[in-house]
Amino acid sequence: MTGALHGRSLVAVFAHPDDESLACGGLLATCADQGMKVSLVCATRGEDGHDASVASAGADLATVRTAELAAAADVLGVDAVTMLDFEDGMLPWLDGDDLEMAIAAAIERWAPDVVVTFDEDGLYWHPDHIAVHEATTAAVAAMAEGAPALYYASLPDGRMRSLVDAVRSRLPAPDVRVLGVADVDAFGTLAPPPDIVLHVEGRAARKLAALRCHQTQTGGGPFSVLTDAEAEQWLGVEHLRRAPVGNTHDRLIEALTEQS
Repeated sequence: MTGALHGRSLVAVFAHPDDESLACGGLLATCADQGMKVSLVCATRGEDGHDASVASAGADLATVRTAELAAAADVLGVDAVTMLDFEDGMLPWLDGDDLEMAIAAAIERWAPDVVVTFDEDGLYWHPDHIAVHEATTAAVAAMAEGAPALYYASLPDGRMRSLVDAVRSRLPAPDVRVLGVADVDAFGTLAPPPDIVLHVEGRAARKLAALRCHQTQTGGGPFSVLTDAEAEQWLGVEHLRRAPVGNTHDRLIEALTEQS
């Protein structure tokens, strides 16, 4: 395999299992297919999350969600997953620079060309997500020579509401949650405008399959009834923004849009 991304590497930094698939599952799968080494850093095991899976009832949610993340990573072509084991729901209130230092150590370990994390809106203004955005930005900004390129992922405003409305009649219950979030209008609201609109329709079915690996979060929700064809429509576009810190010269992710 040849191309601009072959032999390069990417690290995705997120807060909970399932963030990676929703925010940029198509990007991760595309980069893996292009020959990049793709690694994932997850700050928590998601033990404070909503559990929609009857099958996991009585099981330790952190253990289940860790296994779900491993399965989703396999689907997307992720080479390695690093769990930082911070407490779910407490990332903004950690002592000092613990989160930033842990993320910096993980990035330095993999020495990637590209890092991807949440944009400043945290997909839907989740405090843990915003804390990871801030810590990852600070970690990359502190790296001088050899710093990776940093990209922020966000969601198209209104896309989740449209998805839910399109499949609502097929959902088993009127109380609709998307990955445990009741306010579906929060997804993408007031997100910064993207620099890159990435079309990943060809990998939308894989993105959906990865989301479904997170059964504790997707069971009974819109992703559980979405078809592969509908995934192309609702999950086939991803928004990214280039960070002003790190390597701002190499156009690695931008090259993906130039191929389409």
